[in-house]
Amino acid sequence: MNKHKSVFFIVFFLIIAFACSTVFGVKNQYGDLTTVYIKGLNEIRLGIDIQGGVDVTFGPADNIDATSQQLEAVEEVMKARLVSMGINDYEVYMDDSNDKVIVRFPWQSSEANFDPETAVKELGETAELKFRKGYNYTSSADDNGKVTIVPQGEEILKGTDVEEAYVSLERDSNGAQTGKYAVSLVLKESGKEAFSKATSEAVSKNTEYLDTAGSGSRYVISIWMDTNCISYPQVNSVISDGSAQITGDFDYEGAKALADKINGGALPFNLKTETFKTISPSMGSGALKIMMISGAIALVLIMIYMIVLYRLPGFVAAIALLGQVAGTLAVISGFWGFEDSNTLTIPGIAGIILAIGMGVDCNIITGERIKEELRTGKSLDSALKSAYKRSFTSILDGNMTVIIVAIILMGAFGVSSSFFAKLLAFLFRWFGISTEGTIFAFGFTLLTGVIFNFIMGVVASRLMLTSLSKFKCFQNRKLYGGEAK
Repeated sequence: MNKHKSVFFIVFFLIIAFACSTVFGVKNQYGDLTTVYIKGLNEIRLGIDIQGGVDVTFGPADNIDATSQQLEAVEEVMKARLVSMGINDYEVYMDDSNDKVIVRFPWQSSEANFDPETAVKELGETAELKFRKGYNYTSSADDNGKVTIVPQGEEILKGTDVEEAYVSLERDSNGAQTGKYAVSLVLKESGKEAFSKATSEAVSKNTEYLDTAGSGSRYVISIWMDTNCISYPQVNSVISDGSAQITGDFDYEGAKALADKINGGALPFNLKTETFKTISPSMGSGALKIMMISGAIALVLIMIYMIVLYRLPGFVAAIALLGQVAGTLAVISGFWGFEDSNTLTIPGIAGIILAIGMGVDCNIITGERIKEELRTGKSLDSALKSAYKRSFTSILDGNMTVIIVAIILMGAFGVSSSFFAKLLAFLFRWFGISTEGTIFAFGFTLLTGVIFNFIMGVVASRLMLTSLSKFKCFQNRKLYGGEAK
């Protein structure tokens, strides 16, 4: 078998493997620890309209008369926290006259026993991060036994000095992984010099860095989230590159929650929950399952139709269509390591369906071109080359129009935590275009679907069909819609 003939099998198995890993994901279970290498469809967060969610109203605690600027700051922090959680189907708006901020967001994906009170508490936490010299604090108890902790030690850094926080694996002093999770920090320029100076002083055994609340012999930098000390690691070397790590008894979810709080920023004042209620899905119970079954049946019928109508090109088109759908779902689920999971809403499903329609249209154009070229009497190889060349212009024109519309929808109405969406959002904001709203899901799934239409419907299908045409058993012109010669 020459290299041209093997191309079909390579592309075919790659698409099948990609589709299977997109649906089921790739995980490793070791005791209670589950390591996710590739996220599956169960990682997709479903929107409020599909599975319901939470409606909560926040107000200032301690009878603070909040200003419009402070409420706007709360609104932006809420949005940042929701986005860091992979939620783009949300609503956040403020009631300036009553000092209220209203938030609506969907249930946690794949969580059977969703606790809305815990979710609301995490969202509304002040979560102010501070690095302090040493580990020292004072505590006092009121008449009801409530203990109040006041951190001591001079402040070194604040959460605003942190550029990025992300989950990593904890390493010991020898650089070996301990099996526990940690939160890695990348400091801004404003924090690098101060942290370098602090670690230098700790290494020099400055008494301000003593662990006076613990062993009394370790020189540490304590890390506080509000009045809760989350870690007080010993400083063994000077850190001048702006990288730090928060260690503790973290599991993955705990480390992720802390990283999200740090990335989300600190609220300008403490919040209290005024009201919260659960929201029923607008689709109704079981509607998603019915929709998935209907979608699968429709996809199979479309594939059969393509095969019956265009024969071998139709068979290749069916494989390419499967790859297109898998690619779109992979982007939504966060298949790649740099991609966060996105929220799938009803408008998002509509975008997927429309993109599938564009994929079918792409393959119909190509199939008809192949028939036309064969009718002119060209050889099979010449007909295939000419058909793909002539159909590309029509496919490009149609899909570019949809891409432009999808990008405009994403820029004008949407925001997400995904890498692709962040890149687009940056470009939109650079031009002064807003990036908020829920219709984003429609534009996002439509855009990714059309992009994978080009990859699968144009590139992959051409590689597969050209490869099959090299086999003697597939050189009958009738298999391509032409007449026997």
